[in-house]
Formats: sequence, C-alpha cells, structure tokens
Amino acid sequence: MIHQLYTRISDLPETWDQVSDSCIFLQRRYLGVLEISAPANMRNTFVGIFEGEKLIATSLFQEIDLAQLNSFGERDHFFITKIRNFLFRQFASKLLIVGNNLLSGQNAYSCLPDANEKKVLEKLKEICLLWPNKPHLTIFKDFTEAQLKPFEIPAFSSEYPFSSQPNMVFEINSTWKTEEDYVSDLTKKYRDQFKRCRKKGSSIRTKELSLEEISQNEETIYSLYLHVAQNAPFNTFILPERHFSVFKKQLGEDFILRGYYENEQLVGFTTVIRHGNELETYFLGYDDSIQREKMLYLNMLYDIINCGISQGFERIILGRTALEIKSSTGAIPVQLNGFMRHSYALVHQNLSWIFPLLEPEANWTQRHPLKN
Repeated sequence: MIHQLYTRISDLPETWDQVSDSCIFLQRRYLGVLEISAPANMRNTFVGIFEGEKLIATSLFQEIDLAQLNSFGERDHFFITKIRNFLFRQFASKLLIVGNNLLSGQNAYSCLPDANEKKVLEKLKEICLLWPNKPHLTIFKDFTEAQLKPFEIPAFSSEYPFSSQPNMVFEINSTWKTEEDYVSDLTKKYRDQFKRCRKKGSSIRTKELSLEEISQNEETIYSLYLHVAQNAPFNTFILPERHFSVFKKQLGEDFILRGYYENEQLVGFTTVIRHGNELETYFLGYDDSIQREKMLYLNMLYDIINCGISQGFERIILGRTALEIKSSTGAIPVQLNGFMRHSYALVHQNLSWIFPLLEPEANWTQRHPLKN
C-alpha cells in the first residue's frame, strides 16, 4: 500500500467520494467546509491509500495547536482549570487526530468493502509515525465497541486505549410517526416536563433559515454560538465567523439551521446534518437569559427529536454535552473509544493517570423517561 496527502479538494482522486460513500464527513462537499472554514488552530489533511493505482481507503488527519487558544474552558474550579491549562500547554498542545474533532463518531477513515481494513489501519499508523510536524499526542477517535475489532493488531498493542464522555444517541421507535406518538410513550413525569417546557417556550417562534438568511444574520448567529462555546467546560477550538454559511453552501438541504425568535429578535439557533438514516446535531447558540426563562435548550432538543421523527430518521446523534438533560428526553449514552500515543516515552507510560487530569469530570444521572 502507498499513500498520498492532500490539502485541497480540487486535488482529490476522481473516485474519492465512491470510496467515502458510507461517511458524508469524508466526502468532498463536507471536506470543502474544512478547506474553507476550519478553526484557526486546525490544519486538515486528506489522506488517500492506494493499492497500485486504485484508491481503496480515505482518511482525515487533523493537526490541532492548543497553544493558540487563550483557554480550554472556564467552568471548572479555578485550580483545576489552571492545572489543566498548564498540562496541556507543556505536554499536549500539539495534537494529531485521525478523525474529526468537530464531530462525534467514526469519521476517521472509510474503506472499499473488499479492502483489508487491518492493513489500512497499519498504514494509517505508519503515516502517523512519519508525520513531519511531530505532535505531542497522536489520537485515533471515536470508535464504538463493535468498531474496535480491526484494531486488534500489533501496530496498536502499545497504544493507550481510552474512552471519554459518552455520545448521547436518541433511537427513534419505528412506531412513532408524529411528536404526539413520542410524547404518549413518555412516563407521566416526563410528559409533564414536555408540557411545561412547551408552555414556557410558547412565545418563541422558530424558522429554518436559507443560505441568504444565514448570511444576513451571521453576526448574531456567531455571537450566540460564541456565548455557548466560551462557557463550555472544555474547548480545543473556536469556529471561524462565517462557518455556518459556508456549511450551508457546501451541504445545501442536508444542513439545517433553525432560528429561534423572541419578539422578532434572533435569540438562539440549532444546526443538524442529515447523514443517511441518522440526524446528527452540530453546534448551537442561545441568549442565556432567554434560555433560562423559556427553557429554550430543552425546547431545542424536543424540536430536533420532532424533526428526526417527522423526517423518518432511525436515530439522532446528540453529542457529548449536557448529558443529563439529553438523557431526560430519552437519549442513551454510547461509549466511544480511542487510542492515544504520546511522543515522550515517559509521559506515554504514565497516561493512565495523566489522562484523567486532562479530561473534564462529568457527574450526571441517567434518566429513563420512556415507558418500558
């Protein structure tokens, strides 16, 4: 096997999208978002793996420089935040990620059905070892238990296996055709929560925005996103200002940005991506004062669930934040796994106790709102 590195979509082989058919996030139109509008501290490289002249696998490598960020999140205790920031800058600021740090799930590589997946992974590992800009940490992310089998090879035997916060996944019951079907399957406590939430948010008007409308409201949309991002417990990037309009232009109807209006003022937004039989949530933003008063975030979750049901999706990928409130809608945690190697041998040998210091602690209680 041989490989080729690309940084421009225009240079990708003709068969790139056929090889990447199973994953929209490895196809040209999405990779175009990264080419045009990636975070300032992220460099994306598209990797093609060939047998002879035949492209058999595609992959995404992301170099992330955490030293370019002022902070990695401010919500934890001051002392913990200071320790984490120090450790990151000294020992983990240069990352090489095989996968996509903007999303959850296996968006690291795609193979032709007849390709030897273990050989592809060996090649990807080899590329990491040869990477010119030596990173502190090399990370393969995010794989479910079922996707770990190909990694049972010598090339990954000395990697540090890890898992972080779970991905919240909402499975849509095939009998649900409307929002009312979903609500009727909630227990009384959570039906009451739904009704209370909808009542509090009754004055909010929602609207799906076109590309032109996203562009017209880009400054407000970005300020709402930035408010949420800067109050997150952990950040490794900040999106650039025109990211959402670029995304809409690249993906068209497969990218939905829904605006939330109070007295004709845009006070929040959500974004979702249509991806085969899955609806994948992306970034959102809101005015914090409206959020509290109108239970806006929970209303947003219910709207996304309604979208998934009404449009016939099988599941909704809700991501790794706000675990308990997502659980209260019926989402369940799915553990994602990865493999990590530090360039310093001594640090690598001690990752089992260092890694928990870097990962923000998430204490939450799983809810069970659906009837058995």
